[in-house]
Amino acid sequence: MNQRIVVKIGSSSLTSEHGGLNKNQIKYYAHELKSLIDLGLQVVLVTSGAVAAGFRAIGYETRPKQLHEKQAAAAVGQALLMQAYQESLQPYGITAAQILLTRQDFANRKRGHNAHMTIEELLKQGMIPIVNENDTVSVDELKFGDNDTLSALVANLVHAESVIIITDTDGLYTADPRSNPDARRFERIEQITDQIYAYAGGAGTSVGTGGMRSKLDAARIAMRGGVRAFVGRVHETGDLLQAVNGSGKGTYFETQLHSLPVKKQWLGFHSTPLGRISVDEGAEHALLIKGSSLLPAGITDVHGQFHPGDVVEVIGVDGRLIGRGIVNYDCAQLRKVAGWSTAEVLMALEVARIEVIHRDEWVTLR
Repeated sequence: MNQRIVVKIGSSSLTSEHGGLNKNQIKYYAHELKSLIDLGLQVVLVTSGAVAAGFRAIGYETRPKQLHEKQAAAAVGQALLMQAYQESLQPYGITAAQILLTRQDFANRKRGHNAHMTIEELLKQGMIPIVNENDTVSVDELKFGDNDTLSALVANLVHAESVIIITDTDGLYTADPRSNPDARRFERIEQITDQIYAYAGGAGTSVGTGGMRSKLDAARIAMRGGVRAFVGRVHETGDLLQAVNGSGKGTYFETQLHSLPVKKQWLGFHSTPLGRISVDEGAEHALLIKGSSLLPAGITDVHGQFHPGDVVEVIGVDGRLIGRGIVNYDCAQLRKVAGWSTAEVLMALEVARIEVIHRDEWVTLR
């Protein structure tokens, strides 16, 4: 067996109710990870918990809310977190290796490649790369959604077979099982539809459990990259192995897609869009159904400041995101020729390529 698995553990699974690390829990997870390695699996761990581990040690009575306080707590807590993992894995002869990432590391293709090569080497040497967000330098407060998104991005980056997202509920239900005895659990999901998102609940609702919506976002990213996802509970001996083998206590998100090429993974999930292009129904059909390139004739509106070679998002007639692509026009040129025929564009502009976005530099995200 030579599979590669990404395991994500959240803060609530690693820390006590009032802050600080739960050493027994970390020992438990170390034992579960060892059981995977014993089978010949390569394991990458994505962990949260730095802020929760550090805020008591730094002197805060409660979990901080200000960004600079969170960053200070993370600076203390990250060291404590890695020390706890190292101590728990050492009896099994496993070395833990720390990797701290930010969104910029994924947005920049060279930095992403460097992170990938580092993880490859650590796995080759039989170590467990332990990935966390670099909270001490990140600017946004809720950057990766409790590292759910980070785990899916890492799974795509290292071409994992599956990503195991551990949470405090045993999968996705049709309603909150804590308050509705008729709630039914989804065993397997092959497509994340709007209805599936509705079951998870959205902002301002009380339907969702355990931050399930962010976990659906992560599962969707993983599936689009050809990676199977599991969202569920791992709290007894053997649970993690069951999750990997397909009989875990949770919901599986299956994918029939082949892993995207590295460039399209970067384009779809790691790049930073600098503009938005709205298209008409014909262009939407051409992009989604026919697999065609985007031409100026199908464009209805242009937003943002961008240049040739930048990444832009494309929006459909219903206002929803269709996908991303690398644009061949700058924003001023595109505003001028939006809706024009190819012949009209060629008479008015000198452009390297007539396509606004060529199909080879496009990825569908719907």
